[in-house]
Amino acid sequence: MLEIQSKLTSQGQVSIPAAVRSALGVKPGATIRWTVDGQSVSVSREKKYTFEDIHKVLFPNGYAGKPKTDAEIRAARGGGAVARYKRSLA
Repeated sequence: MLEIQSKLTSQGQVSIPAAVRSALGVKPGATIRWTVDGQSVSVSREKKYTFEDIHKVLFPNGYAGKPKTDAEIRAARGGGAVARYKRSLA
């Protein structure tokens, strides 16, 4: 069991100690859940994955392709996706 103290700032913020972040496996951008039960509070990692987690699974060796511009992405998802969606409604 790990028990560490941290202080509450005047703005209601709490820094999560490095040992706790490591134990929970959370990184910047991760969502954590605070559960209050009477005078006790527990903190747990939300079960959702971050974009970085998904990217690492899809591209374990990094993405080797050429980065796409916003215009290229819009063009790629434009007509085809809209047409498929409209067909699915029919």
